[in-house]
Amino acid sequence: MSKENNKVLVKVLVTGGAGFIGSHVVDSLLDLGYEVVALDDLSGGFTENVNPEATFVEGSINDVDLVNKLFAEHDFDYVFHLAAYAAEGLSHFIKKFNYENNLIGSVNLINASVNHNIKCFVFTSSIAVYGENQLPMKEDLTPQPEDSYGIAKYAVEQELASSLKMFGLPYIIFRPHNVYGEKQNIGDKYRNVIGIFMNQIMAGKKLSVFGDGEQTRAFSYIGDVAPIIAKSIKEPKALNQVFNIGADKPESVNRLAKVVSLAMGGDGEIDHLPARNEVDHAYCDHAKVKEVFNYTADTSLEEGVKKMAEWAKTIGVKSSKEFGHIEIEKNLPPSWKNI
Repeated sequence: MSKENNKVLVKVLVTGGAGFIGSHVVDSLLDLGYEVVALDDLSGGFTENVNPEATFVEGSINDVDLVNKLFAEHDFDYVFHLAAYAAEGLSHFIKKFNYENNLIGSVNLINASVNHNIKCFVFTSSIAVYGENQLPMKEDLTPQPEDSYGIAKYAVEQELASSLKMFGLPYIIFRPHNVYGEKQNIGDKYRNVIGIFMNQIMAGKKLSVFGDGEQTRAFSYIGDVAPIIAKSIKEPKALNQVFNIGADKPESVNRLAKVVSLAMGGDGEIDHLPARNEVDHAYCDHAKVKEVFNYTADTSLEEGVKKMAEWAKTIGVKSSKEFGHIEIEKNLPPSWKNI
């Protein structure tokens, strides 16, 4: 906590602050009057995403010396941890990379938060922790993650619960799902299906759909998610709780393709690729977040996709970088192989 013109400023660290959800959380925190430091290694984020009112630090949560230096220098009050390589399907094939970035990096932040008496550690987990589970998925279900990404996220959740008991580190955990919107990386063929579709339409390509396209997800607009995450630290009832957050209505990937095509002016032609190993149906119950935060996900799929499409057209086609850390080639979808 620092003082500026006799005004007490609450200092906040946002990891992944140049990324998609992280940059929107930074914006929301600044709107609430917090002083924000955004940390990001730019592996998936972009400097132009970072609000100029925030202090930007380029670096990795795996750099323990840097993490400890930042905590000592800035005397943070709160930590919002959104840094992750969130490629759920790809995580099967990049296990070491996944656990180093999504688990060990998180532990580095938890350690520093305990050592510097952080008031609350806000963590964005994922509905990937549920795996193939009862629908709609509720927070009191026993997690059964089926991929390395979900396993890492759930391990961090357990570490936070343990750190509360052992060290008194308060936390708030959000499990967002299928979030989309402006500032998302549309040039990444491994994740973010709406961005992938938009990029393919602008490039004059068919839309890549794994399997029959009848998988269902509840696609969640960023404007309905980021503000709740940012203001959570002001809600006492949220402390040490886990919340699903996102849209209520599940949609098939086939219907999503039609909605995106309409918004982008494409013909919506689909290229059905071999099915990959993934949960067929995943959507959540949001009774808990509605009760605590008076939360409503008001943005319809059509409205949110339209907003994102208008933004995507301004930035144009983005090329996808090949992921350079593939550790297992067996059963890797052909469209993901480095050629």
